[in-house]
Amino acid sequence: MGRIVGGIGLSHVPSIGPVVDRGRTQEPAWKPLFDAYVPVREWLQRLKPDVAIVVYNDHGADFTFDKYPTFALGVAEHYAIGDEGFGTRSLPVVEGDFELSNHLAQALIYEHEFDLTLCQELAVEHGFLVPMNLCFPHSTNGWPVRAIPLAVNVIQHPLPTGQRCYRLGQALRAAVESFPEDSKIVVMGTGGMSHQLQGKRFGFMNEKFDQWFLGQLEADPERLARITHQEIMEQAGAEAVELIMWLTMRGALSPQARRVHRNYYAPMTTGMGLITFEA
Repeated sequence: MGRIVGGIGLSHVPSIGPVVDRGRTQEPAWKPLFDAYVPVREWLQRLKPDVAIVVYNDHGADFTFDKYPTFALGVAEHYAIGDEGFGTRSLPVVEGDFELSNHLAQALIYEHEFDLTLCQELAVEHGFLVPMNLCFPHSTNGWPVRAIPLAVNVIQHPLPTGQRCYRLGQALRAAVESFPEDSKIVVMGTGGMSHQLQGKRFGFMNEKFDQWFLGQLEADPERLARITHQEIMEQAGAEAVELIMWLTMRGALSPQARRVHRNYYAPMTTGMGLITFEA
């Protein structure tokens, strides 16, 4: 059967992509961030997942303010690299897992009553690709895992609540475990942490909140899931509401999931957090 073997919460800051592409990962401003992922990649090599389910948000590359689904699941053999307005990154096409994603769609809709938008074509962008870059470095042969995009609306209000996202994770776990084929899966919750990219509070960060969130994600995720959008945005900036996607990842793990790694780095305009669990 399908089995979730790990979960990862991590930020998807767009500037990370060009830093990777231009070979600048060991520059002083970036080295602490990338060094933190060395043990994560080693851990993933030991886990040997077959598939990564990436919970992310599209920033306008494929969805628009006029048409933005609350939850959208990729159900395709492959996913193209999206152009975010500065050219398409030179990355291999992402290989999907059609059989698993189709099973997830059926289970989440029919058994768990999540009304998903299903995407048979989807171009992925930094919200999806930066986490893949950090955890699963690609080669000329492609990416080392298959991947399934699960997009969440954190852009166009009204947004799904933290509790709804957490319950989606719980349903995702049940759906994975009902998959009849042997498959090891890692769930990645992306976005955040504290940041605001517009208005009078441009550049706002709150390390105290970010560290608290990381701690609660480990210790009391059900209580954390009750946090409101307003509370997140007031304490951590408007764009920090992306953290509800981390709740989907945590909901997909057992309540007793063991934390393996934790890191925090905030050199610029976003609190860049990292936490991993064995499910």
